[in-house]
Amino acid sequence: MNKQQFLTALEKELKKLPHEEREEIIQDFEEHFYIGMANGKSEEEISQSLGSPKQIAKEIAAVSRIEKIETSATAGNVLRAVWAVIGLGFFNFVTVFGPFLALLAVVFVGWFIGVAFIASPLILLVSAINHPGMFDLFSLFFSIMLCGSGWFIVRGMLYVTKVLTDLLVRYLRYNVSLVKGGLKHD
Repeated sequence: MNKQQFLTALEKELKKLPHEEREEIIQDFEEHFYIGMANGKSEEEISQSLGSPKQIAKEIAAVSRIEKIETSATAGNVLRAVWAVIGLGFFNFVTVFGPFLALLAVVFVGWFIGVAFIASPLILLVSAINHPGMFDLFSLFFSIMLCGSGWFIVRGMLYVTKVLTDLLVRYLRYNVSLVKGGLKHD
């Protein structure tokens, strides 16, 4: 594959990225060709050493998605980043998807318990209206205790969610670096 074919294929694979970012990446790869040809390599040797444009685009998309999480850690951005990293290969599907599901379950259960505890006095109120003979003071005090505990759980889940999101970003970066050719030992 010569320089023009490589750059055309790469640009086609990068079509989901913003135009400015795509142009900057294409210029970087044109520079790779320029430097390689100055060192006496042919266009085919350079394109072969760079790898598949499709794989390069997947790696760039994964890094771009991870950077989006750092600026705006919405659930959609996190999911898109996880899928971008999983798209890098089957190994990543196994090593990223399992831990992601486990973290998602922990966060979901924590938030669910916190909100349910906060809502316990309302649930008791509805129960007392529907079954007035079943109401007792113990239930009232227990639901108030659960409500207070729920507030602590929700405050803790705010912190846990932020920490787990940061850890997930670091884990995704680690996986991308492994796919790109291993970790650099300095």
